[in-house]
Amino acid sequence: MRVLGVDPGLTRCGMAVVEASSGRRVAMVSVTVVRTPASDDLGLRLHEIHQQAVAVIESESPDVVAVERVFSQHNTKTAMGTAQAAAVVMLAGVQAGLPVASHTPSEVKAAVTGYGNSDKEQVAAMVMRLLRLGERPRPADATDALALAICHAWRAPLSRRLKEVGV
Repeated sequence: MRVLGVDPGLTRCGMAVVEASSGRRVAMVSVTVVRTPASDDLGLRLHEIHQQAVAVIESESPDVVAVERVFSQHNTKTAMGTAQAAAVVMLAGVQAGLPVASHTPSEVKAAVTGYGNSDKEQVAAMVMRLLRLGERPRPADATDALALAICHAWRAPLSRRLKEVGV
């Protein structure tokens, strides 16, 4: 299964594709961070994020899109921008006929490190280890997108099995 994981944001939007195989093995296919200048018009910024998501979907052929769920931020303006960026990526996935899922930051941390309150350093260290990378992907949005893709790759099969047995 190929998963496009997205760490949404208006200024920096991380997009990463991982390939998951049996035995919880994952491999990085690609990672990019879409950057849009804060000085640009909001519509143009969202259009650029959408176009880049479409391009990644077309070039990497993921089976599913997993986006970080925006659930709480102290800064309303930041939360709105993050939600808008997430929405245009979700739209790109749906337009491509792909299922779209979302995971909270604590779900991602728990899946990757085993602890839902892990810090960014712990998540980055596990992403490097799981993907057998020699160095940490930069910026943090790239690492977060990879972690999100790994989370979905590991949690999706479990949720399918639970549905099959009626849980």
